[in-house]
Amino acid sequence: MKLKPLNDRVLVKRLESEEKTAGGIIIPDSAKEKPMRGKIVATGPGKCNEKGDRVKLEVKEGDEVLFNKYAGTEIKVLGEELLIMREDDILAIVKN
Repeated sequence: MKLKPLNDRVLVKRLESEEKTAGGIIIPDSAKEKPMRGKIVATGPGKCNEKGDRVKLEVKEGDEVLFNKYAGTEIKVLGEELLIMREDDILAIVKN
């Protein structure tokens, strides 16, 4: 199944969180927080401004991003958990 987000929405796959702390303590699944980092899987065309012109998104497919802990709507597609969120919910693009 292919999903194409509408307007200024993006489809994000969460990246896995750390299994251990810096001190070597293993974190059990029940104590892990959901990661606030993800990879853009798909983007919409952008939103329209007051004149009706399309404003392109600053993020693109493949970008690694940081977002709010409670941002977006969780969906499950073919057994894979994804988030649909607005570009405004993205805090930063991670540069490697």
